[in-house]
Amino acid sequence: MTAIKHALQRDIFTPNDERLLGIVNVCKAGKKKKNCFLCATVTTERPVQVKVVKVKKSDKGDFYKRQQTWELRDLTQVDAKDASKENPEFDLHFEKVYRWLASSTAEKNSFISCIWKLNQRYLRKKVEFVNVSAQLLEELPKAEESVPSDESQSVAGGDEDALDDYQELSTREETDIESMMEMCEYAISNAEAFAEQLSKELQVLDGANIQSIMASEKQVNILMQLLDEALAEVDTIEGKLSSYEEMLQSVKEQMDQISQSNRLIQISNTNNGKLLDEIQFLVNYMDLSKGHIKALQDGDLTSPKGIEACINASEALLQCMNVALRPGHDKLMAVTQQQLLFADLRDTFARRLTNHLNNVLFVQYSTICGLPFTVIQGHDQSSTLSQHTAELTLPKHNPLHRDLLRYAKLMEWLKNTHREKYEGLSRTYVDYMSRLYEREIKDFFEVAKIKMAGTTKEAKGKFGLHGSSGKLTGSTSSLNKLTVQGSNSRRSQSSSLLDMGNMSASDLDVADRTKFDKIFEQVLSELEPLCLAEQDFISKFFKLQQHPTITPPLAQNIDTPCPQSEKDMVRLMMNKIFQSIETELNSLIALGDKIDSFNSLYMLVKMSHHVWTAENVDPASYLSTTLGNVLVTVKRNFDKCISGQIRQMEEVKISKKSKVGILLFVTGFEEFAELAETIFRNAERRGDLDKAYVKLIRAVFMNVEKVASESQKTPRDVVMMENFHHIFSTLSRLKISCLDAERREAKHKYTDHLQSYVINSLGQPLEKLNHFFEGVEARVAQGVREEEVSYQLAFNKQELRKVIKEYPGKEVKKGLDNLYKKVDKHLCEEESLLQVVWHSMQDEFIRQYKHFEDLIGRCYPGSGITMEFTIQDMLEYFSSIAQSH
Repeated sequence: MTAIKHALQRDIFTPNDERLLGIVNVCKAGKKKKNCFLCATVTTERPVQVKVVKVKKSDKGDFYKRQQTWELRDLTQVDAKDASKENPEFDLHFEKVYRWLASSTAEKNSFISCIWKLNQRYLRKKVEFVNVSAQLLEELPKAEESVPSDESQSVAGGDEDALDDYQELSTREETDIESMMEMCEYAISNAEAFAEQLSKELQVLDGANIQSIMASEKQVNILMQLLDEALAEVDTIEGKLSSYEEMLQSVKEQMDQISQSNRLIQISNTNNGKLLDEIQFLVNYMDLSKGHIKALQDGDLTSPKGIEACINASEALLQCMNVALRPGHDKLMAVTQQQLLFADLRDTFARRLTNHLNNVLFVQYSTICGLPFTVIQGHDQSSTLSQHTAELTLPKHNPLHRDLLRYAKLMEWLKNTHREKYEGLSRTYVDYMSRLYEREIKDFFEVAKIKMAGTTKEAKGKFGLHGSSGKLTGSTSSLNKLTVQGSNSRRSQSSSLLDMGNMSASDLDVADRTKFDKIFEQVLSELEPLCLAEQDFISKFFKLQQHPTITPPLAQNIDTPCPQSEKDMVRLMMNKIFQSIETELNSLIALGDKIDSFNSLYMLVKMSHHVWTAENVDPASYLSTTLGNVLVTVKRNFDKCISGQIRQMEEVKISKKSKVGILLFVTGFEEFAELAETIFRNAERRGDLDKAYVKLIRAVFMNVEKVASESQKTPRDVVMMENFHHIFSTLSRLKISCLDAERREAKHKYTDHLQSYVINSLGQPLEKLNHFFEGVEARVAQGVREEEVSYQLAFNKQELRKVIKEYPGKEVKKGLDNLYKKVDKHLCEEESLLQVVWHSMQDEFIRQYKHFEDLIGRCYPGSGITMEFTIQDMLEYFSSIAQSH
């Protein structure tokens, strides 16, 4: 630090006529360490100015530079943070607070001491020093007053030691020195003579002082005598104090004995109080009333009052058993006996409760010859089964759940005290309910399948979509073996885009599909409350709402990993109880898809809605998981349906002897879109339909072009024009937003092929006249002026008149009539485009006519040559031909 101080004085402060008195190495508190130096300086010229300067190294690190300067008179407070502990932090309060962290506490203290001394010496306004040790603040003599900065003396020396040795003269001293110097005129010019004179005067004063001391010897002797008398009196007082001390010592011993006796009494009282507290604790928390003991041993588990008494007794017993004993309690004989009593009561009541629930509250059923299950309390599950299945409803078990929920608190007690018995009851319940629900659900789905198959049976009087000979047998067990026959028929097993246009009243229609939709919705609507009610009951009865749990009750029977939470236990129990639901749903979906592949649209919408509803209730519920799995199957069937339609489009064959007209898969797509828009209105899975639309419409476009290219009877332009016009009309009417681009494309294709067909079919009705004017245009293109074309031998006026005479109005009308018949043979009646095409041909013919008239006017001006018929004649020709047909 000395080297740094010397370098700073030499490089920075000496050139500015300043002296460096204090320095500290600091960095800003709370920020990235960037070290710098705070320097306390004074100027060497009057008036003296005291400053605090911040100095840091340059970026290159080869020299120091002055960064910031503060006047000491602007400093209001110095805060050292802590006066009792070493702390390198301190604050300087100028116009704002600057927080610093010194490299060491010693440097900080030295710098603060320097600031204090400079403040005491040079400033009128004193700086406030906070949290600074008093040892650092060495006060100057009280007689000394602070000197204003503009009258201060320069500091002698260049360091802190010089500042400490220097003492300023008081006002009186200054006055005496000035008077003495005025009495001697050479005091300034001859300092040695002045010093010798002062020495002589000092010797005179010393002699006078010695004489004064010798004159006061008598008074000194008197003073010494008085001191001797005072010492004797002190000895007397000390003797009395010694006697008093001896008396107090005896009193102290007696008081100590009394204090010891009181302390022993207090310890005894404290021990007695603690013993009483322990006894009171054991009596209060480990004593079970006789009423509770009686309820646990032989309380009535059938009546509401008896159940309530057993619940209260079991809770009291659990509280007694779970009391937190203090150290040493387990060594007491009474405590051990009481714990044995509690364990015996617990085992007895757990055994009695388990037997009661197994024998009375749960199920007593017979498996001999497949007899139906029967619940003890009079719930005959099979008695109403036929009634429920006929109505396509599932039996509700709310009465059974309501009766069992009375024992929910006892089940919670059993779960906390006897895990093994709790698990046994859980397995018993799951086993019973799984068999009961398996029978009910199986019968329920058999009826649903009969009703589904009946939709076609009612419409056609037999099972099958297209005249099949397969019949629905009376046995519900044979439903899974139903097949759709009639493979030799033209139609496939499921409805397709290709054959929907030929569906008659005897085929599957909207009424059949609506009835299927209602049946499927009813099936899902029946399953949803059934599963939710059972899951809610399991959670409440077996107390499985909480997250943390111990070993799962069904881990021994279910071949899955042990669950980590009680929600997993609920799901495992539900999987066991309703293990047949997913299988039956998949079977029902397969049947619906076999009856009509378009049923997958209804199933996708309904299943998606129910999955969405179940997820909103509980995303992790059994119902949500199961329906989500089934939804995957439904979506797969939907994709298979779309793929089937596309495949059948690709396999379409057209007749070589008849005209094509509107293709079946084009009308089929129209009916599919109308049906889908009705089904998917406000549906959650609209995105799946939009994707299917795009696939289907692209396949329709591709296969229309394929059929148009293969057509031999009907021109390609006609096939393209009619079918894309139909597609455009369909998309415009249905307003399917995802197919806007395809709608515009269909319009474009229709317009292009209409124009192409008109041009190709109309051709050149005035062929010779057309060839004549083509030659005229060729001459003009070769550079012949238009008005000079008539002088060409092959294109003179006589040749023009000769060609015009070959096309009288009668011949033109005859040619147009033949053209109309030709177009009529090409176009189909369904799309009604004949008049549109005929009008377009009229416009094209008029365009050619006007072109000829224009060439005659430009190349044969003033010749008076005109066509044999006018535009008005042409309009009458077209109109009369259209009306005659």
